Amino acid sequence: MSNLHQSWYEAGARERIAALVDTGSFTEYVGPERRETSPHLGIFDLPAQFDDGIVVGAATVDGTPILIAAQEGRFMGGAFGEVHGAKLTGLLRAAKALNRDVVIAFDTGGVRLQEANAGEIAIAEIMRAVTEARIAGVRVVGLIGGRAGCYGGGGLIAGCCSTLIISEQGRISVTGPEVIETNKGVEEFDSRDRALVWRTMGGKHRTLIGGADLFVDDDAAAFRAAMLAALGRPTGLDLDRLTAEQDRLERRIARFGDAAGATDIWRTLGIDDPQAIPDMSSAAFATLAAQYRESADDAR
Repeated sequence: MSNLHQSWYEAGARERIAALVDTGSFTEYVGPERRETSPHLGIFDLPAQFDDGIVVGAATVDGTPILIAAQEGRFMGGAFGEVHGAKLTGLLRAAKALNRDVVIAFDTGGVRLQEANAGEIAIAEIMRAVTEARIAGVRVVGLIGGRAGCYGGGGLIAGCCSTLIISEQGRISVTGPEVIETNKGVEEFDSRDRALVWRTMGGKHRTLIGGADLFVDDDAAAFRAAMLAALGRPTGLDLDRLTAEQDRLERRIARFGDAAGATDIWRTLGIDDPQAIPDMSSAAFATLAAQYRESADDAR
């Protein structure tokens, strides 16, 4: 990897993988030469992509073997379809069999509407594969900071990960801004209000409420450093941890259920000047988050 600054937000899937792993160590599985394209997009006269918008394979990080996946947000917004989902499911099943940790660079708007049920089934299969891998002792580390964010089924999968790393540019939500506006009206949520979107779904807010674990700059090297830290964390998933997750989610509803927005939540956390958070530098925010953020207990 290069020591030069590289924006994670601007990078493509293969660029992100190259920045994370040891130079020359990546071996791609089911690569473009296999021509495993979506069988559904042609019906709608839509172009296919030879890797179906996700790159998966094996590599080493500081000499340690891992499996890695990166979604290509520039192809159909990184949306999940049948082939896209099958590649990630297969990688996670291999991780369990090989007892290798997995890194997933999310960049997705959710399920492809053109692949509807096939995409929804893929999400369910991936969530099951993540859970089974974690029960077997595999770490599943998610990275979020791309153009498409991490929405829909991608948000559900991210919530199943061992550790989530996010930048300010990252966004996590099961329902996207445009979908909320379409169903509830612009008075409820104006998807054109980018400040509102980032306050509600962005990396700073998700970190403060325990929806993400590590906050980093929009820099590939920063993501790599955080990934190394996450791969050194304790692993495993058991009933005690699941119970802690459920208890924390119930406490979250009780504590924040009446809040009108993110600023009210930040104030409830004890932050004196919540209005200042969006303009904070990453370093200043990291200091504040260490003091005030909710304990995650893996609950997202």
